[in-house]
Amino acid sequence: MEVKRGRSIMTIGLDVCIAIISLAVLYYIFIINRDISAQWIAGSIVVLSGGAYLFFKYIPATKGKKKMLPSRVVKLVLLDDDGTSVKEWYIQGETSVLIGKSSKNSEADIDLSDTPYASLISPQHAVLNKASGQWFIEDIDSASGVGLRKRNQSKSSKLEIEEPSLIEAGDLIYIANTRILVK
Repeated sequence: MEVKRGRSIMTIGLDVCIAIISLAVLYYIFIINRDISAQWIAGSIVVLSGGAYLFFKYIPATKGKKKMLPSRVVKLVLLDDDGTSVKEWYIQGETSVLIGKSSKNSEADIDLSDTPYASLISPQHAVLNKASGQWFIEDIDSASGVGLRKRNQSKSSKLEIEEPSLIEAGDLIYIANTRILVK
């Protein structure tokens, strides 16, 4: 379960527990304990460790992140149930690519109307957008959802509707039960 801005309930709970324990230790040191030297030593340790915890926890996220390099994504590969390449779409030079099923009313850039699971695919199922040299995929309120398995992970995750997710070479996109490899 996640809080709106990305901090989980468990993280908030841990922060609250740490704060309560710190306050209990400070209460014991300064109210119950009467030894002045113990108060100075323990108080200094609690204040310094608490300050270090807050500093490293809430340091701006941009300091530790790597600079985004331009994407090396050049094509998408439709895979069959055995993992064999069935069809390829080159997307290099594009800025936006619609994934879905083409019809007389709309045309998808990546047309999946002839795939085995076409009945589960919406006419406008997902969109790939290139921004700042990176490709992002977004579920555009499809009926069956969009999944993404990152190249270094064993599990896929379902994308939130209209929440862009970064894709890179080696990632696997699931449109219904249809698999598309990012290369």
